[in-house]
Order: sequence, then structure tokens, then C-alpha cells
Amino acid sequence: MTTSTKRRGLVARFFITLWSILTWTRVAFFNLLFLLIILVIVLAFRSGGDMPLPDNFALRIAPAGILVDQRTYVDPATFLLSSEDPAESETVVREVVDAIYHAALDQRVSSIVLELDKLYGGGLSKMQEIGEALEHFKTSGKNIIAVADNYTQDQYYLASYADEIYLNDMGSVLLTGYGRYGNYFKSALDKLDVNFHIFRSGKYKDAVEPLLRDDMSDESREHNQELVNQLWEIYTRDVETRRNLPRGAITGYINNMGQALNQAGGDSAALSVQAGLVDQLASRGVIHRQLIEQVGHSAEGDFYNGVGVRSYLADINRFKVPSADKIGLLVASGNIVDGRQPDGTIGSETFLEMLRGIRDDDSIKALVIRIDSGGGSAFASEVIRAEINSVRATGKPVYISMGSVAASGGYWMATGGDEIWATPATITGSIGVFGAFPTLEKSLARLGIYTDGVGTTNLAGSLRIDRELSPEAAAILQTGVDNIYQRFIQLVAESRNADAEDIDRVAQGHVWSGISALELGLVDKLGNLNDVIAAAAEKAGLTQYSVQLVTQPLSPKEVLIRQILGESAKAWVPRDLAQSFSSLKSLQNFSPITKTLQLLETMNDPQSVYAACVDCVAP
Repeated sequence: MTTSTKRRGLVARFFITLWSILTWTRVAFFNLLFLLIILVIVLAFRSGGDMPLPDNFALRIAPAGILVDQRTYVDPATFLLSSEDPAESETVVREVVDAIYHAALDQRVSSIVLELDKLYGGGLSKMQEIGEALEHFKTSGKNIIAVADNYTQDQYYLASYADEIYLNDMGSVLLTGYGRYGNYFKSALDKLDVNFHIFRSGKYKDAVEPLLRDDMSDESREHNQELVNQLWEIYTRDVETRRNLPRGAITGYINNMGQALNQAGGDSAALSVQAGLVDQLASRGVIHRQLIEQVGHSAEGDFYNGVGVRSYLADINRFKVPSADKIGLLVASGNIVDGRQPDGTIGSETFLEMLRGIRDDDSIKALVIRIDSGGGSAFASEVIRAEINSVRATGKPVYISMGSVAASGGYWMATGGDEIWATPATITGSIGVFGAFPTLEKSLARLGIYTDGVGTTNLAGSLRIDRELSPEAAAILQTGVDNIYQRFIQLVAESRNADAEDIDRVAQGHVWSGISALELGLVDKLGNLNDVIAAAAEKAGLTQYSVQLVTQPLSPKEVLIRQILGESAKAWVPRDLAQSFSSLKSLQNFSPITKTLQLLETMNDPQSVYAACVDCVAP
């Protein structure tokens, strides 16, 4: 055998051995992965059994994160890698409200304990809906206790519904009032030589003002000041009434806090007692023992005898028998954009599919659409509105329930309903339209980059971001925006049985509270979601019915992955990896600066015309 042959044999054996090692590694990896999946499924089944609830307990309401009408879709990979439970970042208002209403009639429930430390906010309107359920609970003669180490403004609003408010003896009640402040970018854009060409209809349509100015315009200041004043009036009136405080006490507490805190020796907890905001100060341990004394000791560990909302709903839902007649509940939450979108964003195609399913489902006798949106694409808003009309054409009543925000494109959608309901604190209106188109020809010129060429018409190449926008193209874009605005006005006028001129006077991009919208004829009635469902049922002639939440169907792949990658799976993810992945959320701290730019990034309207309200965020 020659040396050359021996060398080839050694090389071949090396690659054969290497391939065998790779094959063994691949097979071993997938076998281990398969065993891991089997183990996760077994653990899920073992931990999935429903434990019977005690014969007597307190309903533990501990809302976490942001109050929402619909949970934002989280893809399985993100869920698995996140170190946080998605349920800890969002709390669905309807789930909390349903639990409270059932608890009022449940003899097993002795009281409610509000644990509010993990609540970030969610808007006055949503808190009012939970508060109305708490008021109903109190009519049963049962007690409500609120506990927290500290109370933020939103947390304290819910706490004020309690019969007793406990505060940590080193805590505070931080009330500041409502404000609307934002960042303005004109000087920064000038320094970068970025030209933002803005086209809008409506003198109050301030969604794109941050790109045009360095400060708030007089028109924007006027309607925003009016709005926050109305919402603050609702907040202070509600709290002062429940706490038996004189009118103006809350605003006085805030405006004189510095002086009052000095007089209290810097003890903010003691000051909150003096101001009548809380009933008792105590350490965590003392509060914990008092809860055990009042509601009993848990059979599992050293804890008070409380049952959480999810466990309670799972228990009561086991015995529910759905009615043959249903009220469909469809949630429209987030920005309105074209195409298919996951939960938390209103995609025109996704929404159309769900509306058509409702239209063809004979068991659904009426539809309630819950809107919580500041708008978005004018085209997508119109596509959805037209399909809502097609549901109405079948004879099914369609009622609109406005959540915290139903403005601009959100209001455009609402015009398709038989009746529009809002809460007193709903932010609505903003009936106006805008378009935005940036050009970078000056920025590129600073780098020595220029654009030149030829075209067959005056408009050829006119919408390139590397070229200056011609006056003719700008005029065409403005005309298109004006046309969409007039169409918006006409739709509202037809929906409200009003003259277009009268609607134009209250439109112009002006935002209104639910109270003002009712006075102006933009909505029919004030009420919460349950009120709207009851009204829709009455319109449909139903006395016995069940509410069916209509959601977009998951693909078989998504269903399988979600079943496999349940809570048990998260324990197998390296904690350092999960925390590193979740740390990306720190970028959200910059959202006040970037929210205008983020909106522009999501814009996909075919004509680049938008009915959106950037600052229509519930305080």
C-alpha cells in the first residue's frame, strides 16, 4: 500500500469518525429534547388538577401590571425565555369584574382583600369599572380591605373603594394629579436635516405636532387642559366621596404636600393618616396577622385564607352551562393597522375574519364590540366599519362599548354600531386625519450623497425619501387628507343623525371625555361593559343568554406549542438566559421619547393617511 493510499485512508476514517460523532450528538440532543417535553407534559398534568376551594375564604384581588381589555399576544419562544409570567404584566379587567360580581352572591366568600402593590396603572375608565363591581360587592354586606406598602395614584383610586385601607408604616400615598406632557423633536430634526412633511385636517389634530414644533400649540394646550381637568374632577370627586373628605381635599393635599410633610416631620405615612387617606399604619407582619385574624388562616402555609381571581374563576366556570343563545363579545385593543395582526393590535384582515364568523353564527344573537384604541390606519378603520355594518345587516344588534380610549380611528370603527356607549372617563373624539412623509435629501447632502435622474411625468420619483417633496406632490397629499377627513365627518354625521357642519364644529381633532361626548351627541349613553351587554341582550329580546368571547383561532402549531410550553416548562430555562432576554424591556423606559416615532414605524396605511391620536393615553 502506498503512502498516498494510507493518507487517504486516514483522512476518510477521520471524517467518518467526525460524522459519527455529529450524528450521535444530534440524535442524543433530540432524544433529550423529546424526554424533556414528555416530562413537562407529565408535570403539567400532575400540577393541573383543580384543588377544591375552602368552605370560607376571602377573594384575593391582586392586579398586576397594566389593566387591559385584551392580553397582548406573546409568542411561545418569548414566553419561554422570559423570566416573568405574562400574567404579571397585564390584568384583564373583565376577569376581575366577573370574579367580584360572582363573589357578591357566593356564600363561601367572606370578604375581598385588595393587594395593590403590583398594579402599574391602566386608566381611570378601567379602574372605574372595577370600582363599580366593588361597590356592588359592598351591597352584600361583605367587607373590603386594601393593603399596600405604598400607594400610587392609580392604586389608591382602587383602594378608596375599601372599607379599610392599610398602609405600611414606612410607606406613602403618592398623588400628583393628571398631566399631559410630551417630547418635541423639531430642533433635533432640524439639526439632522430631516424634513417631515405633515398633512392634516383638524386644528386640534396634534398627533404629529412633536415633529413640527418644540412646544405645545395653543390648540393642543386648550383641549388637553380641558380633558385632564375633567378626568381629575372625576378622580377627586370619587375619592373624596368614598373617604368622606371635603371637596377640594385631594388637590389641597397635593398642592400643600411640602409644607404638610415638614409639619409631620417628614413622615409621609403619618401624613396620609392625618389627611384621612388611610385608616391604619402597620408593618407587613402586623398587617399579615390582622388579615389572618379577619379572614382566617390558610390551610397551606402561614398565610391568610385567600383565593386568587384565576383560581376562583376556574372553580365557578366548571359549573357554568352555556346558553343556546349568546351575546358575542369582540375586543378591539391596540393600534389599527392593515392586514393580519396578533392580539393587542387591531389588524383589519384578522378582525374581518372574526366579524364574518359572528355574522354566520346563528347562535350569536347580538354583538358587543369593546374598543380600546387611539386609532391608526384610516383605510383599515373603514374596512372594519364596513364589515360591522354587514353584521348589522343580518338583523343582529351591534353595540359599541368604549373602554379607556376610543378615539380617532377607534371612533371611526364605532360609527358602525347601532349604539355607542362610553364610560364617563373614556377618551374619545379626535375626529381628524393626518399624513406624514419624511425626506432626507439635506441629511444625505451633508454626507455628499445626491439624487438625480429622469422620469416620464411630473410625479415620477416624487415620493422618494432621498428627494425634496415637490409642491405639486405636497398639494396632492394634502388634498387626499382633506378628502378622508370630509369622509370621516360624513360617516359620523350619518351615524349620529346630525348635520355634517355640526359634527365638523366638534371634530377638528378635538379629544373629549365620555361625559362631554354624551353632551355633544357623539355617544348615546354612559355605562360599563356589563351595562352594554345587558342593553344588547334587551335589544335582541334575550332573557337567558351567555357571553361568548370571540377570539382569533390559534393555528394547530401554536396550540401544541402553548400546551407544551406551559408554566412548568419555564422552570427548565436557565435563569440567567431568561433574565438577560427580559432585560430588553428596560428599553421601554424610553417610550415617552419614542412613542411618536414608534407610531410612525407601525403605519402601513395604503394611502399613508391616518386617523390616530398619539397622546390619547388614559392617565
